[in-house]
Amino acid sequence: MQNERHDAIRRSVRHTYATIAEKATSVTDTADETRQAGAASSRCCSSDSGSSCCPGSGEMDTAESISMGLGYSQAQVMEIPQGANMGLGCGNPQAIASLKEGERVLDLGSGGGFDAFLAARQVGASGSVIGVDMTPEMVSKARANAASSNFDSVEFRLGEIEHLPVADATIDVILSNCVINLSPEKPQVFREAFRVLKRGGRLAISDVVATAPMPEAWRNDPALHSGCMSGATMIEDLEEMLRAAGFLSIRIQPKDESRAFIRTWAPGIRIEEIVVAATIEAVKP
Repeated sequence: MQNERHDAIRRSVRHTYATIAEKATSVTDTADETRQAGAASSRCCSSDSGSSCCPGSGEMDTAESISMGLGYSQAQVMEIPQGANMGLGCGNPQAIASLKEGERVLDLGSGGGFDAFLAARQVGASGSVIGVDMTPEMVSKARANAASSNFDSVEFRLGEIEHLPVADATIDVILSNCVINLSPEKPQVFREAFRVLKRGGRLAISDVVATAPMPEAWRNDPALHSGCMSGATMIEDLEEMLRAAGFLSIRIQPKDESRAFIRTWAPGIRIEEIVVAATIEAVKP
């Protein structure tokens, strides 16, 4: 029964993000296309509370302005291939990654390649970046973005973050931006992350966490799950998952200011009182 539920969650998430990728195929997305194909499709939901599936007050924001609101600089959002940024994150993992020249980076749930391309700029020609995404449409989009801009040190692989298509102990840094919450098997995600990291390798993750127990109606709402809300885990539970996987120097820092934009993901149901964005850091000893 649990496996069936997990499979149903994956199918729902894959369908949602396939739709987003298909609607954002143009490398010259307009503000309307980006916001409606991205944030509206992935964040909005209908629920028992009666909220309608519609964007929040920022529905006409561009992906660039959304990302700058999440902590990316204007230079960062302008230096990557057009179409790579779909404004779907909940923070900026680059800000805590401290990437160095020559490092090998893995981006979990790489989407159109936004964070992977930014990482490639930082690790340089002597480094490399792998993006993994379970949605074929997203992988195709990211590969096209890489080819159009000659990002030779970046590759995108189709796969689930619970079963990474990456060899043991080959990665220096793992990035992820608002993706791990989508997984129905988070302990397995962290075990896989631990496996592929080198000794001394580190996690630099932006994601959402829960600060209070979530009502069952929300927890079981597929739209809220695909919208990066109902899959949020309590902070103490995340810490235990990371410790059980073998990580040390665990640091989870909630960002209370994120409640303002999370409110727009599902207007009217006050989910921002329970879900908040956070940075998650840890080290493989």
